[in-house]
Amino acid sequence: MARLVAHDWPFSRDDADAIAAHWQARLAGSPGMFDGTVLLGSACAVAAGIARVDLFAATYSSFIAYRDRGREEGGVVNAFAAIVPWSADGAVLLGAMGAHTANAGQLYFPCGTPDLDDVCGATVDLAGSAARELAEETGLVLPEDAATGWVMLEGEGQLAFLRPVRFPEPAEALCARIEAHRRQEAEPELAGIHVARAAGGPEAARMPGFVRAYLADAFGA
Repeated sequence: MARLVAHDWPFSRDDADAIAAHWQARLAGSPGMFDGTVLLGSACAVAAGIARVDLFAATYSSFIAYRDRGREEGGVVNAFAAIVPWSADGAVLLGAMGAHTANAGQLYFPCGTPDLDDVCGATVDLAGSAARELAEETGLVLPEDAATGWVMLEGEGQLAFLRPVRFPEPAEALCARIEAHRRQEAEPELAGIHVARAAGGPEAARMPGFVRAYLADAFGA
């Protein structure tokens, strides 16, 4: 369960000049980035197997500056949800982030930082955010009989809510569908798809910690 709250974030207020300078430097390398509004996590509690997270609105530029400097002050984290696409033949699909994105070259499950489009009243629909990002980045729609279980992983300034979903097609067919979707986009979010059938390997260096942790558990590494 996630809700939208008001939160006074000193970093965004007190470091405004440094945030602006950092954003301009990042734009020089990735001019396609947009400084919109995102939702960041300010608190999270888990009881009886249910996670409750508070999210507040912040500029994307302040989030990027905060993240890039490795700051984790006041419990502020990048809290987000993602679908973990499993193929029928036991592979996990990851997206290689495009050169114009803030995470260029990294391998992620299709996901994004939640934003105001995910807000309904005082509630933030993280499950809907995950499904939306999956569809936007890959063209995949969740199967009607998709499992509803979630995994929460925390670390490196991130709070990841992961929903593993098995699709009825093998990895090769899913990759073909995603590639067809990418070719239809003017500026696709993903540069390509990586198929993982084991944890580790040379590509692990391109994965954030929560992805490596999930794959290690999933494949028994």
